[in-house]
Amino acid sequence: MAEEAKAAGPVRMVAIDNMVENIRYKSQILARTNKVESASSTNGLIAFVAGLLIAVILIVVPALLI
Repeated sequence: MAEEAKAAGPVRMVAIDNMVENIRYKSQILARTNKVESASSTNGLIAFVAGLLIAVILIVVPALLI
């Protein structure tokens, strides 16, 4: 009986360690995703303004040359 109790302890710890590692992995993915989303939202406004300026230049310059 005592041997079974000793054997069950490490098995439970392995299961708990696996769960902790799984939670740690998922939290790292979530943190990376949040970083990418915040970076893309910051750069999105800059890209929109740059695209708008290029479109206006491509439309206005040929219209003025006619």
